[in-house]
Amino acid sequence: MSGRPGWAVGTCIGREWSRSVLTDRVRAAIRHRVDLVEFDPLSDGVRDDIRVLITGWGTAPLTGDVLDRLPSLELVLHAAGSVRGVVTEAVWERGIRVSTAVSANAVSVADFTYAQVHLSLKNVWRLALDAREAGGPVPRTGVRGVDGATIGLVGLGHIGRLVARRLAEHDLRVLAYDPFAGPDEAAGLGVELGDLATVIGRSDVLTLHAPHNDTTHHMISTAELDLMPPDSTLLNTARGGLVDHDALVEFLTRRRDVFAVLDVTEPEELPAGHPLFRLGNALVTPHIAGSLGTDEARLGDLAAAELVRFVEGDPLDHEVNEERLALSA
Repeated sequence: MSGRPGWAVGTCIGREWSRSVLTDRVRAAIRHRVDLVEFDPLSDGVRDDIRVLITGWGTAPLTGDVLDRLPSLELVLHAAGSVRGVVTEAVWERGIRVSTAVSANAVSVADFTYAQVHLSLKNVWRLALDAREAGGPVPRTGVRGVDGATIGLVGLGHIGRLVARRLAEHDLRVLAYDPFAGPDEAAGLGVELGDLATVIGRSDVLTLHAPHNDTTHHMISTAELDLMPPDSTLLNTARGGLVDHDALVEFLTRRRDVFAVLDVTEPEELPAGHPLFRLGNALVTPHIAGSLGTDEARLGDLAAAELVRFVEGDPLDHEVNEERLALSA
């Protein structure tokens, strides 16, 4: 297929992101090929002209009832990260293909993580919080430094691999736990594979990048936290459910030497007054590691490029299937 094939691309991204993700540039690129129409999964009637649907943050789940109103749908282009909240079993049952911009979103998360690793090894957040509490200067203590540090990665998916590549530029030892990663892949990334206990116990900074599912729920709890070395840092930019928050509060209360930086929590958002907001060795950020602001445009750019491949009959670069989805965040 090429040119204008006489069918439409529907978009149902939430209003908050409809222009920051699908920018004028992205919309122009799509309209150069096909018609672009808005589709509301909750209220619109049957649209038999829509063969591609662009989803994203704010999109309602694509249930069987929704798909009944899109009888010609062949492809879902998810202009965001995880498709878990949008793609249902009905999508796979009908043979609809799915592509996701998770790799574009991963860039922002990896950059955020990389920055937090450096800040943690410089003890930035603890010193800043201590200065605020003291209302003045505090001693320059607890600065581990970057050279020679050991960083532990839990998960070598899109984000974990990007973080490993960024860390490879420095004099660091990088350990990784991922039951699905092979030695050749690890060697190519410059990381050493180990079991979870070993990675936790040897890491100056432990950063989580695993998917959240039944097998990884609360994979970091009391026993695992107790393995963390003195003066180490826990980073979580993956999913809040990976960490048992009750255990984390208890642990941070008795192990003041360990610091936690949490960009995701369970639940998300934490209720006002939660202990993690008050602890001097914890920093909670409101899920900002992923693509926000001007970074959101790269998600739309990826979706538009993937659409061109589909129209031209070329292989998709970012297609996922049901089996692969089970291993992703």
